[in-house]
Amino acid sequence: MSDMCNVALLGQKFMGRAHSNAYLKAGRFFNLPKTPVRHTIVGLDLIALAPFADRWGWRNYSTNWKEVVKQSEIDLVDVSTPNCMHAEQALAALAAGKHVACEKPLAHTLKDARAMKNAAGRARRSKTFVWFNYRRCPAVALAHRLVQEGRLGRIYHVRAKYLQSWGKPETPLVWRFQKKYAGTGAHGDLNAHIIDMARFITGHEISEVTGAIAETFITERPLPAGAARDSISGGGRRKKNVSTGKSDVDDCVLFLARFKNGAVGTFEATRLATGNLNNNSIEINGEHGSIRFGFEDMNLLWFFDNNDDKATAGWRRIMCTSAGNHPYAGAWWPDAHIIGYEHTFVNMVADMMAVLAGEEPTVPLPNFADAYETQRVLEAAMLAAKHRAAVKLSEVK
Repeated sequence: MSDMCNVALLGQKFMGRAHSNAYLKAGRFFNLPKTPVRHTIVGLDLIALAPFADRWGWRNYSTNWKEVVKQSEIDLVDVSTPNCMHAEQALAALAAGKHVACEKPLAHTLKDARAMKNAAGRARRSKTFVWFNYRRCPAVALAHRLVQEGRLGRIYHVRAKYLQSWGKPETPLVWRFQKKYAGTGAHGDLNAHIIDMARFITGHEISEVTGAIAETFITERPLPAGAARDSISGGGRRKKNVSTGKSDVDDCVLFLARFKNGAVGTFEATRLATGNLNNNSIEINGEHGSIRFGFEDMNLLWFFDNNDDKATAGWRRIMCTSAGNHPYAGAWWPDAHIIGYEHTFVNMVADMMAVLAGEEPTVPLPNFADAYETQRVLEAAMLAAKHRAAVKLSEVK
């Protein structure tokens, strides 16, 4: 088995930068059993590709992803393109015998996600990964460990929200606001993350969405121009007398859920929560304790132990930076020298390389089959909102 892993990255924008940085940094902070090699970057913007490749150390660049995924020297294809492209690119890579890492959500439709899951199941020599990077926050990984150790006991409540505010009326009609490209709006972009976190931390699957609301507040948006076409939000203030286009995805989705173990959950995702920048948070209440996490303080986990003496009981603030005690912390800095968003991707690359070398990841990695379970919940919530009715996950295949 080679100790090198040649990577082809499809996508050169927001996630392209995040993933490039992760492949660049992982071997500098982790003792990797397999080294990721930045072999080829693929994008549509030929003018920007050469500078991008030079900046991030990619050996080659191309605008033809179909040719690149068939190249014999490529080991891992990383799909970081808009949601509508995930299935075609991932299926082609699997057919070519490659390992595949894919951005979330798995696909822009349940049908495409199912095809990806089934293809991965048939491609027994190929490993698949999905970039639910928040699992790789040391605090979230610690929360997972505490639940697995039984520190919370029986789980009663899951309370999750992901609140952003960049989807204001002047935000241009980038691909994330168009159903044909994104599938859904805040739901697939943000609820996907907190559904995955809830499933990951608790170890329990959702059995029913009992009710949901999906709302599009901003139905017309200014058409993007120039660099705004490719940014996450387009940026800038709305100008007068500009052409507009239809935004046909949700701006927010809220839903209630039941878990197979009997727990209940609430989930909320929005891009119009004024004053919230990246408020990704979850609280889980159990018989013996509770945990609370918020990404804007991502190095902290809050833990309540119901077995503590009543006179001194209270929420415990845990700074998750202690090497040997907190997942991933040993690869980074001394205690309380905190890490950030980009480190979650680096941590994930380290785990991906471990799996490709036949070793165990620090905490479980989501593959296509795992991510498909999150996609089923996304679909059930949209069906519940559309029909104003409860939807059992057994009805969403």
